[in-house]
Amino acid sequence: MPKKKTKTPEDFLKLLKAEKRGKLKVYLGSAAGVGKTYRMLGEGKQLNQNGIDVVIGYVEPHERPETIAQAEGLEFVPPKMVAHGNLTLKEMDLDAVLKRKPAVVLVDELAHTNAPGSKNVKRYQDVEEILNAGISVITTLNIQHLESLYNDIENATGIKVNERIPDDIVGDADLVVNVELEAEDLIARLKAGKL
Repeated sequence: MPKKKTKTPEDFLKLLKAEKRGKLKVYLGSAAGVGKTYRMLGEGKQLNQNGIDVVIGYVEPHERPETIAQAEGLEFVPPKMVAHGNLTLKEMDLDAVLKRKPAVVLVDELAHTNAPGSKNVKRYQDVEEILNAGISVITTLNIQHLESLYNDIENATGIKVNERIPDDIVGDADLVVNVELEAEDLIARLKAGKL
């Protein structure tokens, strides 16, 4: 008979915290413009129509009319404006999201690097705080931002991916949805200026 692993008090504490933790859903795609943000917003609207308290913590519509239209009707937590040199950068207002405490928050671009001076360096760290506060998160991510693929992506494309996240963020997600387009559709979107 196999020997059972002894559970420590820390193991039980992790179990208790996991019960209070929000759920994480990731829309994962191979490239920008495949429809991750659009799908995330669509799910947010559907949840909202079913009586779930959903807010947009941060969305980057990239001036795509379809994406902007998809966000209509959803509550936005206003972004935090951060001065950086001569620029004013928009960031998710983590404190406002935590104070608002919705059931679900939509957070675009999980691998984003926050503006200097932000509480956390990376957006995925903001998402971890939201999850630990018991709020569920639906987010988006391009596959090239996974740390384990960094060398493969650079070797294949010659492009250095600076914004990377640890693989275990996605590995620990409660649900991952693969968002893909056929090559022909991707080329058509590129020609139409939608990527």
